[in-house]
Amino acid sequence: MTLKSKTAVITGSTSGIGLAYARALAAEGVNVLINGFGKPEDIEAERAKLESDFGVKAVYSPADMGRPDQIAEMVTLGKSTFGTVDILINNAGIQHVAPIETFPIDKWDQIIAINMSSAFHAMRAVIPMMKAQGWGRIISTASAHSLTASPFKSAYVTAKHGLAGLTKTAALELATFKITVNCISPGYVWTPLVENQIPDTMKARGMTREQVINDVLLVAQPTKQFVTPEQVAAIAVFLCSDAAAQITGANISADGGWTAA
Repeated sequence: MTLKSKTAVITGSTSGIGLAYARALAAEGVNVLINGFGKPEDIEAERAKLESDFGVKAVYSPADMGRPDQIAEMVTLGKSTFGTVDILINNAGIQHVAPIETFPIDKWDQIIAINMSSAFHAMRAVIPMMKAQGWGRIISTASAHSLTASPFKSAYVTAKHGLAGLTKTAALELATFKITVNCISPGYVWTPLVENQIPDTMKARGMTREQVINDVLLVAQPTKQFVTPEQVAAIAVFLCSDAAAQITGANISADGGWTAA
């Protein structure tokens, strides 16, 4: 079985890892629904490029991943546009860096909602379709922080640990329906999310930009290299293939050896 003409809904996919997922799946002939924030003209350019580069259909949903009703509407848009949703990739994520005692409560709530709860709401919406068709792939972008912790990232670490647990639970519930559920846990990937947290980390730790990159970010990765979005996306394509039909409930690390210790 090929992935050609399958349909994927990918949250947080207007840039970074999410856009890499969309392009990698489109290259396999998968129609895609992208979602996320950004300048409307930039989003439209990426959407049109997916269609022109790969000959697939691509649509955009502006759904806010902090709003369960909008998440459901996004999945409905995927179904109404393509007939069904075969692949769901939960990738939306935000970050805030601060000590627990000064961590803004609204930031905690927002990170938990977008990084973790949005995956539950999206899964809840797509699972009935996947069960009805007897096939599905659900993949979530977790993080090395689903397996280990770092200081000043309490909400993010909590959300990613929860996402890994949700993945295992869903995998067990769906094991007899030919629906696999897995998560990918990258180390530091050079994306806007990582770049934008550097100033907060500089402030929290009293470091320069170069010190944050070399002594905080890459110090955790034995390879001393950032993971690329394309490397993460290639894992997702594999997990969607028939070769990965018996991989479910897995948390696949791509972290340059970070969690090997």
